[in-house]
Amino acid sequence: MDKNKIFEYHSEFKGKTGTYIKTKVENKEDLSIAYTPGVAEVCREIHKDVENVYKYTAKSNTVAIVSDGTAVLGLGNIGPEAALPVMEGKALLFKKFANIDAVSICIPGNLSAEYISDFIKNISHTFGGINLEDVASPKCFEINKNLEGSKIAYFHDDQHGTAVVVLAALLNSLKLAEKKLSQIRIVINGAGAAGLAIAEILVEAGANNIVLCDIDGIINKDNYKYNKRKRFLKFNKENISGNLENAMKKADVFIGVSKGNIVKSEWVNSMNEKSIVFAMANPEPEIMPDQALKAGAYIVATGRSDFPNQVNNVLGFPGIFRGALDSKASCINLKMCVEAALALSEVLDNNEISKEKILPDPFDKRVVPQIAGRVAKSASEQGLSPFKGFALKTIMKKIMQSEN
Repeated sequence: MDKNKIFEYHSEFKGKTGTYIKTKVENKEDLSIAYTPGVAEVCREIHKDVENVYKYTAKSNTVAIVSDGTAVLGLGNIGPEAALPVMEGKALLFKKFANIDAVSICIPGNLSAEYISDFIKNISHTFGGINLEDVASPKCFEINKNLEGSKIAYFHDDQHGTAVVVLAALLNSLKLAEKKLSQIRIVINGAGAAGLAIAEILVEAGANNIVLCDIDGIINKDNYKYNKRKRFLKFNKENISGNLENAMKKADVFIGVSKGNIVKSEWVNSMNEKSIVFAMANPEPEIMPDQALKAGAYIVATGRSDFPNQVNNVLGFPGIFRGALDSKASCINLKMCVEAALALSEVLDNNEISKEKILPDPFDKRVVPQIAGRVAKSASEQGLSPFKGFALKTIMKKIMQSEN
């Protein structure tokens, strides 16, 4: 890719996002309505009933993208300033695909999980949703735990955003391979934020035989790491031990969220027939697609756009937040994420799915409305949204008819 073109793109407008005025301010009367003295009337209404903030302000369609720049994809701990272009890019995607206004908020990397959790709680009065981005583990796990039950539409995209798209891709791959999620053995390499979230959502969706590996090999009931993470490890049914090579023998699925070039062709060859390989390390996959296919893999996906079957978070988070915002969801939980994945997997008809196309294109106009509708419905059914019955149908109709 031409570096000059990249720098020109980013420098022309001094970044990728900005603000714009939604209404007209052309004369003194407009000014008096938009600001003082007219705005005081609106303030009084919100003071009477705080729910009016969704009616009269931008909160209902605004998300904060919060990052400390400690785990930027492919770059690591680069700090808040260097992370800002990524967060602006995320804001661009929110607007482009779901017409959601997003604000990038980059904070220092030396802040504690408790401080960041409190920060998110405090700014939630302004934003309809919070997207945590590129925060290293274990800090991101602690933040998640601290925000449980806080009634904030909060979402860590590196964890559950990745997990949603992986589950959708896997469901469509299993259709082609004629296998069932509940009957296969899945190996996940990488026990960080993404790996543990993928394990969690797969279990919620019906998987019951997952072998999780980290840099030291397989995590099982006999090693010290089990107790630390046992809420994620009610699987590894055979209590397999050893290294990644051992884990991949007779496995049906390999999901890599670790580092590049660590999987050997013979390991793929040792997997079951019609094996599925998601090698998602960036910029270098755990194994290159051509190698995996030559070794016998039936379907291969990566995190890169220059190969077929890119597993890209942009397929998930815009629709998830669109549904959460429109339904005024008080949180974004695991059940909503599973519904989002199911919706994404169903965007493509059976005759559209192929070994080279297990997911729709991000520009497919069906993606955001279908995910958003399912997320809104799930929020309502769980009692996490004020909309029921006819009101929910109205919201659903609005979502499904929306043009992105």
